[in-house]
Amino acid sequence: MAEAMTLTHDLINSWADDQDGPVAIHLKQNLEPVEEGEYTVIFPPTYADIGYNIDILSNGTKVVTIDSVGSQANRIEPIFKEEPYSSFVPQIEIELSEEEGDDNKYVVKRSLLDLAHRIADAVIQSTPTLAPDVSKAFLALKQRGDAGPICRLAPTSLLFGVWDSRGGTGEKRPRLVRSIIRAWDVQPLYAAAQFNSIWKELDNSQKAELKKEAEAKKTKLSEKGFADAPATFRKVSQGAAGHMHEFRDGLPNPERRVLGGVLTSGPIERDVTVNLVALRKLEGEDDQKTKEVRHYILSIALLAATADFDLYLREGCHLRVAGEDRWVSVPRRGERVCVDLESDNARKELLKYAEAAVEPFKANWPEELMHKFDLKEAKKLLAKKTDEEESGA
Repeated sequence: MAEAMTLTHDLINSWADDQDGPVAIHLKQNLEPVEEGEYTVIFPPTYADIGYNIDILSNGTKVVTIDSVGSQANRIEPIFKEEPYSSFVPQIEIELSEEEGDDNKYVVKRSLLDLAHRIADAVIQSTPTLAPDVSKAFLALKQRGDAGPICRLAPTSLLFGVWDSRGGTGEKRPRLVRSIIRAWDVQPLYAAAQFNSIWKELDNSQKAELKKEAEAKKTKLSEKGFADAPATFRKVSQGAAGHMHEFRDGLPNPERRVLGGVLTSGPIERDVTVNLVALRKLEGEDDQKTKEVRHYILSIALLAATADFDLYLREGCHLRVAGEDRWVSVPRRGERVCVDLESDNARKELLKYAEAAVEPFKANWPEELMHKFDLKEAKKLLAKKTDEEESGA
């Protein structure tokens, strides 16, 4: 294997500036469960009605999504709330509500970096001190192609994709950083459980009173924990239940069984891609500003893509990195070229690059970082049709 290219400021600049340069930076990262053994079981995410998202290839191989593109984005973006990354983006927060604590009231807040739709989120559109600036930033992007205002307001919205479906411009930008985790050659497993309540220990009069009260309240004793309950079939929507019966041909229907994870025989892989083609489509208000936009966004894109974060994805799915990372620069044609993005020296170089790249924007970050959600504005938003609704998406 050829020696990896050393990361330098000039190399990073070339990725941002050279229209004939590489089309992407890519990592295929091998993962493994923290549990040892020849046969390991992990739990993918479950989705309404379908259960696990398993694709069956033409040769019969089953491939399951372990963490989707959207989920990965939502895990990575919050790293910019913590050091050393927090100094590279504005730390905007929204006050959502005031709740009663044990001794006094406390304010429920959320960082913009935690919002699923980023600056296009309904919460932002319902925040009158922030929504006008967001609207202006989207207009600049749509009308002039100028990404500068969003860079100064919410740059990670350009990293992980954004669609102004609620704000009126309809502006949509693709992800520059795309990450997904899949497991190959898997077999789904099923689970069953039996909950034994205290019901048998109650006397007849207590049982009768509880039955009477449950009937009056139109509820089931098992739902409140007063009756034994088996867990062998999973709940699905009413529409799906009409097609997915619990039994099929006299046998339990696997599509309705309680899910018990997947047995993995093949690799578990995380694919991370930094899209340099989409990056080089970002512009500023002039040639110099365009360079500044691209250098800055690329710097935080590389920080996001190379960041180490916990791979405890959910109960039953605790992973770790297996082996060394191997980043490659992907040209339009020809061989992929290894590039060092994981060594200590490379990480230091990348942080230095980001410190310089953020400077033109940092001076113009919003002075006001705390904003308040307005319920009246949220109600107005309910009356508006979004681009998504109008397009039937």
